[in-house]
Amino acid sequence: QVQLVESGGGLVQPGGSLRLSCAASGFALDYYTIGWFRQAPGKERERVSCFRVSDGTTDYADSVKGRFTIARDNAKNTVYLQMNSLKPEDTAVYYCAAEEPFGSSCFLGYEMDYWGKGTLVTVSS
Repeated sequence: QVQLVESGGGLVQPGGSLRLSCAASGFALDYYTIGWFRQAPGKERERVSCFRVSDGTTDYADSVKGRFTIARDNAKNTVYLQMNSLKPEDTAVYYCAAEEPFGSSCFLGYEMDYWGKGTLVTVSS
């Protein structure tokens, strides 16, 4: 079974940091593309980042560039989203998604193949 499980969300003050985890099971990440997305209340889902695991290619939304970073733990088959200098507008449910090999959905803005259920990040004083 292909599964993605996000974790690490919670409440953090503006300017703080948080690291989200996306643990994959049922498949190896090596040749997949992992995307992070978020959806704030009443807003459209937004693509936060894309990570082509095989070659390390990354892409970030303008709203998070310089603040968010994607990383991988090979041994744990897990992708992380390190979020620094968090702002209240970063508040959203964050989703991890995966794209099978031979596709470029994440980078091109197309639909992903698999989704996690999300983890809530709240940035507030």
